[in-house]
Amino acid sequence: MIAQVGPPQIREPVGDPFSDLARSIVFQQLATSAATAIHGRMVEALGGAVKPPAVLEASDGALRAAGLSRSKIASLRDLAAKVAGGAVRLDDLEPLTDDAIVEHLVKVRGIGPWTAEMFLIFTMRRGDVWPVGDLGVRVGYARIFGLSEPPTQKELMPSGEPFRPYRTTAAWYCWQANTLPAHVIEPHGPPNRLTNDGTTTGPVFDSGSADAEL
Repeated sequence: MIAQVGPPQIREPVGDPFSDLARSIVFQQLATSAATAIHGRMVEALGGAVKPPAVLEASDGALRAAGLSRSKIASLRDLAAKVAGGAVRLDDLEPLTDDAIVEHLVKVRGIGPWTAEMFLIFTMRRGDVWPVGDLGVRVGYARIFGLSEPPTQKELMPSGEPFRPYRTTAAWYCWQANTLPAHVIEPHGPPNRLTNDGTTTGPVFDSGSADAEL
């Protein structure tokens, strides 16, 4: 798998922490193409910059015309209000643990663990995030390791242990597995210990089979 897709390439943040979180809310439960179009129209409706004052001042009509649902408008306004009022402090997150950041962000309407974990990965560049709530990660894991069906969130959580402290890298390879035709993926056995550059350091436990690689 690593040889097929190369070293991990986590996309760069698309903006500041607030605009990245707002983007994540827009993209929830939408196809990428549709979400990209709606996000672009929203940015235009906000005058080109996604900032708390702009979100709070924009009319519902303008945001609805951009393609946002009422529930997402409510979530965006709640995020803007909490950031503007200091209840959510996006500039003070760096010293916090991943779990503490998730706990802080889920105070906002419409931000659950998945959105917070995407923020950890793509905005804060945290290296040991294992987003078991992401269907793409679960499906990709099943394809890599030859499972008949994707694992549940509960099942997948302990399966990330061999990849500590680089579970973000493991999740990235799971996502990439979904972009490859089935015939080019050779299912592997239990995973090796993974390093940050995508190399492995040997199997974590003996499965009775050849060494496996993610």
